Amino acid sequence: MNLSVHHRIPRRTAATAALVLAGLLATAAPAATAAPSSATTTSTTARTTAAALAAPDIPLANVKGHLTQFQSIAGANGGNRAHGRPGYKASIDYVKAKLDAAGYTTTVQQFTYNGTTGYNLIADWPGGDTNQVIMAGAHLDSVSSGAGINDNGSGSAAVLETALAVSRAQLKPTKHLRFGWWGAEELGLVGSKHYVSTLPATERAKVSGYLNFDMIGSPNPGYFVYDDDPVIEKTFKDYFTGLGVPTEIETEGDGRSDHASFKNAGIPVGGLFTGASRTKTSAQAQKWGGTAGQAFDRCYHSSCDSTSNINDTALDRNSDAVAHAIWTLSAGTTEPPTGDTYENTADVAIPDNGTAVTSTVTVAGRTGNAPAALKVGVDIVHTWRGDLVVDLVAPDGTAYRLKNSSSSDSADNVQTTYTVDASSEAANGAWKLRAQDVAAQDTGYINAFRLTF
Repeated sequence: MNLSVHHRIPRRTAATAALVLAGLLATAAPAATAAPSSATTTSTTARTTAAALAAPDIPLANVKGHLTQFQSIAGANGGNRAHGRPGYKASIDYVKAKLDAAGYTTTVQQFTYNGTTGYNLIADWPGGDTNQVIMAGAHLDSVSSGAGINDNGSGSAAVLETALAVSRAQLKPTKHLRFGWWGAEELGLVGSKHYVSTLPATERAKVSGYLNFDMIGSPNPGYFVYDDDPVIEKTFKDYFTGLGVPTEIETEGDGRSDHASFKNAGIPVGGLFTGASRTKTSAQAQKWGGTAGQAFDRCYHSSCDSTSNINDTALDRNSDAVAHAIWTLSAGTTEPPTGDTYENTADVAIPDNGTAVTSTVTVAGRTGNAPAALKVGVDIVHTWRGDLVVDLVAPDGTAYRLKNSSSSDSADNVQTTYTVDASSEAANGAWKLRAQDVAAQDTGYINAFRLTF
């Protein structure tokens, strides 16, 4: 990050038999249609819908593997990966080789700064509407004093592994996906400025949003979200809310990383950050853990910014958040459902491999039946969503199956809006969201349940 210029792996193979048995025992309830959403809101404001398939868990080991490679590249090239140095070009070559093998169309863009050649790397995933581009990026250069593993190997590695996850999933997004790794950020956002300034105006207008990831594994981390584009901001905030992790607005590097190049061109931007040289307060330490009175990253712009200068939990959470945003935002957006919303936000613990629990919403004062397109917002925080069977239970006791258990559904959480044909049901009465964990080893709770008529 340029502040001087004035910035789980699926972990089990058991429980398959239990899930199969649960599927056989499940009642044949009327089916519900899941809206393509991986996050629901807590109000009737505009919400972002996502792909029908939830974003995958980004393996922390893979992200750290890229960091190890960046460290090795620096070690073999004078100890850094700075602009104009051989370590930077070797970093570009490493990332490009991974993307080429994964099926991306890659372009290396050259520019000159301070008499030396710099490089940006752009990678496009085939398909999607090229008139609507979702782009994620990170600067790949370090300062000259060290390997730059948190700043910004962390963001570069997370974006790379998310791009590789897109390939593994053979994702078919509605919008076109593009990824970028920028050069000479540490010298004044030079690479990203060059990319945006050389992008024709017609092409700039096609970029629906740019997501920036700079320093996302700080050793004494905070969880900061850019407060620029409200849809992008909400996408990240909703994700961390689902984890039970509070966030704060990012101010330390505001406008001083590569997102500024896009924002200044009128492109919507957002991103994540875990802190640099500022000191963590007592309130922040109470909120996030770590050490109050100490910098978020004591090795910021120093030789000790190595692979030992990473907080695994922060890197893991933020890498998953990168994927969540890519899956969500590339699927497009919809207007919020019209009508009235009834909501219960009280937490209800779901016993591990136990009995079903319910969250209740009472609807009153309506006439006639429920609509044929009743929107059912489900927000369940859970460490293994494949264990869960979820139903909507109408006031007369009729159950509408929203989600079956599945041994192959290894993602966390169920944060989705379903559509149910409830036109045969009286609108008024006590509607229940019923959730049951049907296999051992995982925990969770109903965070919120809402109905929109």
